[in-house]
Amino acid sequence: MKKTVATSLLFVLALAGCSASEKPSTGKPASGTPSSPGGSLAWAPCTDLTGPDGRPAKPDPAIECGKLAVPLDYAKPQGETIDLALIRVKATGDRLGSLVFNFGGPGASGVTTLGMAAKAFAGLGSRYDLVSFDPRGVDRSAGVKCGNLIEKLTSVSDDVLPIELTGLNKQFVAACEKDSGKVLPYVGTVNAAQDLDRMRQALGDARLNYFGISYGTHLGAVYATKFPKNVGRFVLDGALDPSVTLEQRTVIQMHGFKHAYDAFAADCAKRACALGKDPAAVDRTLRDLLKRMPMDVKGRTLTKGLAQLGMLTSLYAKQTWPVLEQATTAAQQGDGSILLALADAYTGRKPDGTYATMLASNTAVNCADTTERPDAAAMKRIVTKVGRIFPLLATSNAGVFCQDWPVKGTDEAKHVDATGSAPIVVVGGKGDPATPYEWAPKLAASLKTGVVLTYEGEGHGAYLSGSPCVTRAIDTYFLNGTLPGAPATCPAV
Repeated sequence: MKKTVATSLLFVLALAGCSASEKPSTGKPASGTPSSPGGSLAWAPCTDLTGPDGRPAKPDPAIECGKLAVPLDYAKPQGETIDLALIRVKATGDRLGSLVFNFGGPGASGVTTLGMAAKAFAGLGSRYDLVSFDPRGVDRSAGVKCGNLIEKLTSVSDDVLPIELTGLNKQFVAACEKDSGKVLPYVGTVNAAQDLDRMRQALGDARLNYFGISYGTHLGAVYATKFPKNVGRFVLDGALDPSVTLEQRTVIQMHGFKHAYDAFAADCAKRACALGKDPAAVDRTLRDLLKRMPMDVKGRTLTKGLAQLGMLTSLYAKQTWPVLEQATTAAQQGDGSILLALADAYTGRKPDGTYATMLASNTAVNCADTTERPDAAAMKRIVTKVGRIFPLLATSNAGVFCQDWPVKGTDEAKHVDATGSAPIVVVGGKGDPATPYEWAPKLAASLKTGVVLTYEGEGHGAYLSGSPCVTRAIDTYFLNGTLPGAPATCPAV
């Protein structure tokens, strides 16, 4: 299962509620001695950004794009290179440096996301150049392509067992190898962390100031492990524990989504929504709705699997619970367009019917970052477990692709230890469905330099939850260098 929200959807919905509440300070990030110079960056107007509807956006003079050449294989630093795509929103005030974002995935496009969501970080943009990028293997940065099988794979519902997916899985893997075989061995998080340090050098920063969300916390943790002396101000929000196995991760995430679903049903009933008078009635309504699938949506088919993905997407954040209510109410009346749009946001389907590299990239990075290769029996065991926890939205193809993956994978990214780095703020939400709270203190302890900030509320990623307390704590740290106080806890909103 992806460890990210459907970024384009949720970031747009969160824009209005996210702004800095601290006045700019004159504090400077910790200084350091730059490493040897990296590649050069030439910035120019962005020409291929998209808006919230997935269609081309008007160029914005405040936003610039660039490319940075990095080694394809760091074991051969003078060998073949690939271009990383970057985006920058220049600081509007007295500049402290660059602040680099990774919004999650793995597989989410940082260029696309920051292009749409820069206003959500305007408080930080008063003092920092806001910078993001498509990591290697993602979208504009030698994005992994795997034929045209994404629609078939994402349409699979929970009543299809992994062994029945063997043929489709083999087709998918063969297509990945055919279309992107050259980059598959080099797309993992360890290489992406080395890219981050090349970016730091090219941006002219003595230390890397970094904001990682969801999978971005893993990338940040690996960077801090490899380059502890180059860590500037770091925030890791929606923390991932890299040490867990595929089975452990899938099971605990399913518990998290079941919690979010129950909280949604209770909230819906409390507001006297159209789905039911009590949580049990809301649950029955959604179960009955899935039994009505497939449903025609303007010539496309909303399968049970896509309907499940649409519902799952809405559970990532409390702000999108009303969208889930609206989508399912409309589907009851025969209009599945909103549910299908939610599924499209999750899978990266574009208005023209093509797909972003999101899911292919996600698989490639996840498989590169582990030596686990579960067979059909292991996958059946996992599916049985998650089906018992949350039968409504359990999906049968979580993690299945690695069993036939052509690249062996490595466990190096599972081991993090940032001893010697500056303090790293690790943020965990008590109601986070995708990266459960218990992973935040575990990651902080593994880093050795982590400082935990707890958010008591719902949703994946606390900064965009609408909590003034979380926004104030993180902005104060980035702008002033002041760590969250102890106990560092923010109430639910």
